[in-house]
Amino acid sequence: MAFAPAGNASSPPPGEGVVHARLTGVSRFFDLPSGAKLHALGPIDLDIKRGEFFGVVGPSGCGKSTLLDVLAGLISPTDGEVWFEDKRVTDVPDGVGVVFQEDAAFPWLTVRDNVAFGLRRAGFDAAETKRRVDYAVGFMGLNDFAGTYPAQLSGGMRQRVCIARTLVLQPRLILLDEPFGALDQQTRLLMGDELLRLWRETNATVLLITHALDEAAMLSDRVGVMSARPGTFIDFVETKWPRERDSRIVSDPRFGGITARLWEKLRVESLKIMGTQAGHK
Repeated sequence: MAFAPAGNASSPPPGEGVVHARLTGVSRFFDLPSGAKLHALGPIDLDIKRGEFFGVVGPSGCGKSTLLDVLAGLISPTDGEVWFEDKRVTDVPDGVGVVFQEDAAFPWLTVRDNVAFGLRRAGFDAAETKRRVDYAVGFMGLNDFAGTYPAQLSGGMRQRVCIARTLVLQPRLILLDEPFGALDQQTRLLMGDELLRLWRETNATVLLITHALDEAAMLSDRVGVMSARPGTFIDFVETKWPRERDSRIVSDPRFGGITARLWEKLRVESLKIMGTQAGHK
């Protein structure tokens, strides 16, 4: 049983090449207490293809999380339009799931009840809830911990709970905001393998925001590099990895070249921020 129909893990997802989400002329400003406006993002034009694993890297404060919030419908763009499945985004669209860096597991609920939370809130019947939860808990390797509470789990396990809670809702677009940022390197690589397996199993489109260049290079079909604030895309790097990949890809000779290109662009933008903070031009 799979969450989404369509193909097998070694085949491209149905509709690949079709634009799944689009940002057109998107900018975002925030009001400051002083009355001034902070130009956080854009203008951005971006097409994300159906079934694509799209990574985003950029210097701190460049608007990566703002980009995700706009795409998720959590905030509205100041200018421009956001589209998902040919419908303009004005609120959180059906079919979009979000996983944040923060540990969002409910501490008073067991693993199983955490995973079931969204389904119960949406009014799914008990049989369908059980079916989806059983699969998600098993898929994320949580069967032995289904009756435990988040405080009894490691950080990596708690993040698996959060991913499973999103997974049961069968999102067609999964947005991840530095979901492994608080984990150690080894755990991040293993969680990356799980994320790739999830991507292939569901045939969902994935957008991953990360500060780790190796993570972006390993997981993504394409990586967008953002500039210093206001964030725009200054480069797109296609990895050309096969869909059937895992963390062993880091030993591929091309892996170093991809991370080097990402760092070449990111270093310049990070130095811009450091110079501004130091009072230099």
